[in-house]
Amino acid sequence: MNDEKIITDIKNRSEVAINEIITKYSKLLWSVAEAVLSHIGSVQDVEECVADTFIYLWEHPEKFNHQRGKLKTWLSIVARTQAVNRYREITKRNTLPLEDTDFIDQLSVVDAVLEAETRKALLAAVNALGEPDREILIRRYYYNQKPKEIALALDMSVKQIDNRLYQTKRRLREMLTRSEGGQYEFFQ
Repeated sequence: MNDEKIITDIKNRSEVAINEIITKYSKLLWSVAEAVLSHIGSVQDVEECVADTFIYLWEHPEKFNHQRGKLKTWLSIVARTQAVNRYREITKRNTLPLEDTDFIDQLSVVDAVLEAETRKALLAAVNALGEPDREILIRRYYYNQKPKEIALALDMSVKQIDNRLYQTKRRLREMLTRSEGGQYEFFQ
């Protein structure tokens, strides 16, 4: 199928045509979005950018002009724009992505016997922390950054980082002890 035919079919709401485009260009668009988000975004961010690109095509097929280029190129530009917008959103929040189970495992606070409820409680407690405490904790225990690196990134002193880490771990311990009847010792 040529680009004009595909766009005409999509305008006519052909699910076969959109599925063909998704199959044909998913890997390309994934690499375009990943190139922009590789150091700041999560896999989910990349996945959402690719999905948003296909949604944009489905909702606005008339925006593609075959006289100005190929569909492949146009989709790549849309995917890159989606990724750049996501990048700006992430940096504006000034937070780091958090993969739920990876974060918990990196903290080395959960052993193999720990139930899913406890993981959820810990994740909820970490997510309930205010900024910059949440980011400091994630940078230290998930990304293994040294306090000096964190201090530099957040424009704080190393002493402030050390104090906030101590206080944050204490608050987490208290939050989890209150919610679970005192049976967990996460940070020692």
